[in-house]
Amino acid sequence: MGLAKTEMFTDQQNEISLFAKVFGHPARVAILQHLFKINSCVCGDLVNEIGLAQPTISQHLKELKHLGLIKGNVEGTSVCYCIHTENWTAMKTVMNEFLNQDLTEKKDCC
Repeated sequence: MGLAKTEMFTDQQNEISLFAKVFGHPARVAILQHLFKINSCVCGDLVNEIGLAQPTISQHLKELKHLGLIKGNVEGTSVCYCIHTENWTAMKTVMNEFLNQDLTEKKDCC
């Protein structure tokens, strides 16, 4: 498989692509929805809530944390996760700008 050649694209294009990728798996969407629903940090009950194996959940949490949409705090022997609200807000701004491009002045086409 070839390289993505991400250096050919703007920082914003790459950022939007990463956001789209993280939302591209239903488990990550479910994790985010659960974190919003409980409106607090979660420390390990995601396996029961989502229904996937712990290593799989951990991999999805790693992806979400790497992108900065969630943050984790060590509490004893476990890591507790919650939504990183500042980064979530910044992501929404970028995505809204991208998704609302159709609201600008429309020119006649095709």
